Amino acid sequence: MKKLKNSELNRLSVDEFKEKKKLPILVVLDNVRSLNNIGSVFRTSDAFLIEKIYLCGITARPPHKDIHKTALGATESVSWTYVENTIDCITNLKDEGYECIAVEQTKNSVMLNKFKQTKATKIAVVFGNEVKGVQQAVIDQCNACIEIPQMGTKHSLNVAVSAGIVLWDLYKTMLE
Repeated sequence: MKKLKNSELNRLSVDEFKEKKKLPILVVLDNVRSLNNIGSVFRTSDAFLIEKIYLCGITARPPHKDIHKTALGATESVSWTYVENTIDCITNLKDEGYECIAVEQTKNSVMLNKFKQTKATKIAVVFGNEVKGVQQAVIDQCNACIEIPQMGTKHSLNVAVSAGIVLWDLYKTMLE
């Protein structure tokens, strides 16, 4: 095996990415405080052809050097919008036909490995604050909650890690 050089990866240019058909998946960041986590979510969203990111509440917005540090330019390729109130964002997305799904540990959450979707489903996935998670008022407005199965001693995963796991799972399911 030989490690590929960047020039051998045949990656899309930013303009080609913007023209490419995206998956019907949106990401909603509900009061995510870490600039590095925000940048990582941009980079992951670029990797999996996510339609758009909604930055809500205290979630910082590009341009910012600490977002750029982990996004590595994905803030230029991935479409994004700031919405001050996450509940308003969810309400609007539901009106546009998106199924809004919070990634959170709740009484009736569905484990990610048991979550069923169709290729035709338009999904908005909500990720919450690093300490408090997704606001209960936002969960109340969502269609469902999914949870990432965890077997260890910790009760949660980093929000950027969670986004990577969930978006990968949705991506591969939509391509099957």
